[in-house]
Amino acid sequence: MAIKRYTAKKDTTITNAFTFNLITRGTGSNMGASDSLEVFSIFGQEHSSSIEKSRILLKFATDEISTDRAAGNVPASGSVNFYLRLYNAEHPLTLPYDFTLAIHAVSRSWDEGRGLDMDEYTDNDYANWISAASASGVAGITDWTTEGGDFHTGSYVVGTLPIYSHHFSEGTEDLELNITDLVEEWINVATGTVDQPNGDPALNNHGIAIMMTSSQEDGSQSRSYYTKKFFARSSEFFYKRPAIEARWDSSNKDDSGNFYLSSSLADAADNLNNLYLYNFVRGQLKNIPAVGTKKLLLSVHSASGQDALSLPPGGGVRRDGDTFITASYVCSGTYSASFAYASSSITKLYPVWYTGSSHAPASLPTDTVQYHTGSAITVKTLAAGNFNPNPRYVTSITNFKSSYANSEEARFRLHIRQKDWGPTIYTKATSDIENEIIEDAYYKVIRIVDRFEAVPYGTGSLNYTRMSYDASGSYFDLDVSLLEAGYAYGIKFVYYINGAYHEQPETFKFRVE
Repeated sequence: MAIKRYTAKKDTTITNAFTFNLITRGTGSNMGASDSLEVFSIFGQEHSSSIEKSRILLKFATDEISTDRAAGNVPASGSVNFYLRLYNAEHPLTLPYDFTLAIHAVSRSWDEGRGLDMDEYTDNDYANWISAASASGVAGITDWTTEGGDFHTGSYVVGTLPIYSHHFSEGTEDLELNITDLVEEWINVATGTVDQPNGDPALNNHGIAIMMTSSQEDGSQSRSYYTKKFFARSSEFFYKRPAIEARWDSSNKDDSGNFYLSSSLADAADNLNNLYLYNFVRGQLKNIPAVGTKKLLLSVHSASGQDALSLPPGGGVRRDGDTFITASYVCSGTYSASFAYASSSITKLYPVWYTGSSHAPASLPTDTVQYHTGSAITVKTLAAGNFNPNPRYVTSITNFKSSYANSEEARFRLHIRQKDWGPTIYTKATSDIENEIIEDAYYKVIRIVDRFEAVPYGTGSLNYTRMSYDASGSYFDLDVSLLEAGYAYGIKFVYYINGAYHEQPETFKFRVE
């Protein structure tokens, strides 16, 4: 899995806008149970310089992210990005354009409230423009220090949290914003990873506030920005609820079935092959006790019992003629090594994973222990051609089911072959069809009824739906809880070949129960 969603646990709208009589302000109103959230600035409605504002408060449970990280379901800091996702709610009212929303961290606790009225502001509850919470709701907390909410602005407290902004050109856009630094700060405070200035409780996760920028709120531009709405967490639309989305590239490129001889046709990076060791203990990936998160050694042999082959420098090979590769820790129970291979006379290799060597780096365990000898790896060769190929592929999912439970984490295994594949026929033919490996292959999940992209292609700078591959071909893991139950979905694939993305024609349909 390379994507997880964490929906908001609290949200509400607070405002100081006038009620219908243009005399009384709705500062005591709350909209915590409404199915939409609203942000605006109204200039000059009551008199020539009057200002009315509306702001959004959101709270996400970062302890869920911390728990997933501790369990290995979310990568460590630096290997994952967190995106704030809010979805535009269409409405018949005036829509602003060319405006910017500021996103601040809230610096104190607040109540969500049960208000619904977003028109007349008749539902008085907490939080509102004046008060953060009822005295019974959060002990000792009632009014905001500053009307309209208490936020981190860089000078509010000794410590600071990041401040973000997002521009809207048309006004109809969704909000998708990278807030990784803020989420990581919240996690650090919650887990005690960092020593906060004066132990300031305001740096805890109290959520975020979304508002117009100060110049758009204070009337200095002499115009109104009315009104931008987003769907709230109580919305009936499953995919439109506010969320923090964790994204990372979880693809493992294991070249056991895609191993190439070093060639002058490729650059240094493309001449490297990656091999992986997966340590399963009773069905679970676990670190090797004597190794932990340290390094292993890998050597390659022409046959069992034969001496290790010498290797050219590159990847984990330190110098020309070394017979071992330094393998690194990847994640729980997983280690990898990267190296080039140049012996054209030996076309089958056997990888051996071990620790201990008289000439190994001093940081490695000194006791010689052999942990695993892999199956034979066939060495392929690169070759130039005198024509420009345009390969087309036929894709199937070998372990596909017609339905999945929304509580499971499913692994999908692909079999890919070239279209119009025709083997060379000898006296004895076999039925085995070679499984092609596409190094840059991606998936997306669509809802069949309306073609809505529940999980879009994660291409670009952050390849969060890129598939892994190993000796058995391409595969990917999907957290089915990302999908709303009771609907049929389809899986689509796109392959990046010769500098372009080629979407495959197949759609693999299944239902989520």
